[in-house]
Amino acid sequence: MSSHGPTISAQFSLTRRAWLGVTLLCGVHPSVGAAQAALPAANSLPDELALALKGGGPLVVMVSLDGCSFCKTVRENYLHPLRAQDGLIVVQVDMRSAAPVRDFKALQTTHDQLARAWATTVAPSLLFFGAGGTEVAPPLVGISSPDYYGALLDERLAKARTALRRL
Repeated sequence: MSSHGPTISAQFSLTRRAWLGVTLLCGVHPSVGAAQAALPAANSLPDELALALKGGGPLVVMVSLDGCSFCKTVRENYLHPLRAQDGLIVVQVDMRSAAPVRDFKALQTTHDQLARAWATTVAPSLLFFGAGGTEVAPPLVGISSPDYYGALLDERLAKARTALRRL
């Protein structure tokens, strides 16, 4: 920093939360194209969890509903940027889908059955898992206002990471 104040780059740098707020005003994060509209579907929760834990983070599971505009907002404006910038491992479970998935005990089930087992009835819901498929932060259920969602998500991720360090 110079004696005349912060440098130009420091003056114009944005935090991730501020950047997400700006992109919400514009409607969509610039790195999100039509090809990125969906998150990877959960396929094998034990494998996806192992990948997340190897990277030092929780496995984030978004329980969604096909055609849900709120789910689209969360995917495009929050989860895609976190995947791209922070390497967060996020998978999606569609609460009405009969698509096969292996649960945390490696048993074959469906997306719909998994959402029911988790008692998830609101889309979108974000769940944060650590070792053994235990929840390491409270779920983030619904989206009432995009103004606060980024802060709530950051809070849940911080709790999840703290819990993982303790394990």
